Order: sequence, then structure tokens, then C-alpha cells
Amino acid sequence: MQYITRPNNLFPQALIDKIKKASTFNEGYAFTEVLAAANLDLQWHTIPSNTIINNVSDFEKKALERTGLWVKEVPPRYRSSYFAHIFGGGYGAGYYSYQWTEMLCHDAYQWFEENGGLTRANGQRFRDLILSKGNTMDYEKMYLAFRGKAPAIEPLLKARGLK
Repeated sequence: MQYITRPNNLFPQALIDKIKKASTFNEGYAFTEVLAAANLDLQWHTIPSNTIINNVSDFEKKALERTGLWVKEVPPRYRSSYFAHIFGGGYGAGYYSYQWTEMLCHDAYQWFEENGGLTRANGQRFRDLILSKGNTMDYEKMYLAFRGKAPAIEPLLKARGLK
């Protein structure tokens, strides 16, 4: 602790680099987990209402296999029997929104980086085109007006250390 509290001591760059690298450790695993959960949610909510599921485990496996998200080494984070988000609390077919908003966040952050950072003008633009609109416009139209293009996944992958 003494090392940190003395003002003239800086962390060595090698230590800073290790800390940054550690922050994205195992992100491939974690991202696969949440994508599989979102996919499973959508699969449950897009089957015809008259479909009878006799074996939930088989349904889960087949649903995830269809999209390449059944990975033996990365078991599902949530099994249907206890995945409360998708069957109650207003999240049905909406679990993907966590990843969607994370993508928007990193894409918007990239816009700030490309346009001079956190300046008053950039903040005002974000406020005028996104925050002040609330739920009065279609979100996609608001984002397009702010960003000038559709959101891209690359900034999210970069932030997670996957690109």
C-alpha cells in the first residue's frame, strides 16, 4: 500500500499492461455464454404455440446447435428450468438487449473517439440526438442521426479483447 500512496511512485508500464490484458481474460468464454443465453431466449419465444416440448434438454441443445452456440466446453450459463429472465419479469424474447446495448455503447464511444473525445459540443450532440428524445422516436432513427451509420459490432469485440 505504501508504494501506491506515495505520489512520486508510478506503476511500472509492464504492470499496467498486465492489468489491461487480464481484464479481457476468458472473454471468448463469457461472450459465448451470454450469446447462447440470448439465443435460447429467442428460440423459446419463436416456436409455434401449439408445439409440445417433451425434453427441455434436447430442445436447448438443438436450439443452440442451429446457431453454432452449442459448445461442449462452454455449457449454457442458464438452463431453461431456472432462466427466470425469459419466462417472467418482462424480459421474454428480450435477453439479447444486454448485448445490443453493450454494442451500442462501444460503437457510440468510438464515435466520440473519432470526433475529438468528450468535448462539450460532442456531449451536446449526444444529448440533443439521443438523450433528450427519450421514447419519442424510433431508437434506430435516433442512433443513425447521432452516429451517421448503423452500429457496428467491431468496437464491442475490440473492447472485449476479441478483435
